[in-house]
Amino acid sequence: MDHLLYIAMSGAKENMNGISIKANNLANSTTTGFKADLEQARAMQAFGEGLPTRVFSLTERPGQNFDDGSFIITERELDVAVQGKGWLSVQDADGNEAYTRAGNLQLSPTGVLQTASGLNVVGEEGPIQLPLPLEKMEIGTDGTISIRPLGAPANVMQEVARLKLVKPEFQDIEKGTDGLFRRKDGEDAEADATVKVLSGAVEGSNVNAVGEMTQMISLQRQFEVQVKMMKTAEEIDRQHNQIMRIV
Repeated sequence: MDHLLYIAMSGAKENMNGISIKANNLANSTTTGFKADLEQARAMQAFGEGLPTRVFSLTERPGQNFDDGSFIITERELDVAVQGKGWLSVQDADGNEAYTRAGNLQLSPTGVLQTASGLNVVGEEGPIQLPLPLEKMEIGTDGTISIRPLGAPANVMQEVARLKLVKPEFQDIEKGTDGLFRRKDGEDAEADATVKVLSGAVEGSNVNAVGEMTQMISLQRQFEVQVKMMKTAEEIDRQHNQIMRIV
């Protein structure tokens, strides 16, 4: 009896974990550069004292969907979209290098190039600091940043920095709880000159809202089945107790 109850209980728990992953994907269906999380369930033996006679279900997040999101043309000079494989380098909250596809950038009051969430964008020589005030700014396909200082002639564009664009293999990176990607070995990725960006555009989320909603409904139905199994186990146990009292 405890076998049935344990399997149903662990199954219901992991169904809820799967639902939370799908709910997070849906919540980020309009987040710039977001990569959908994947989930899968598998049977696992419970090891402990004695023989591993108990089996429970385990929902994992084995990785992300790295498909490109659709490009959204904004014509904003601070927006960039990474074309194909590749990542923008940023500094996380601890000052370590991390990677993102969210290219909706902004300038801080002191001229530091940042993401929309306030993280410093990393160039080939560290965080990018632009001289203020600016009249115009351009980001080339290779990540080169050129500016025209306020009051300078219209034909003057000065190259001041270059985005650090990297292209680590997908199997070498993992997603953190802050939504940023990092190398699994903890090392910084090398700049890759083959990575190109499109200025005046951003990459949208690659979440398929309809697909995520359909999978969420399926997980909810599985949860209901698990709960019914637990109720069935309770009823069978009650009947066994009645038989024992009769005997």
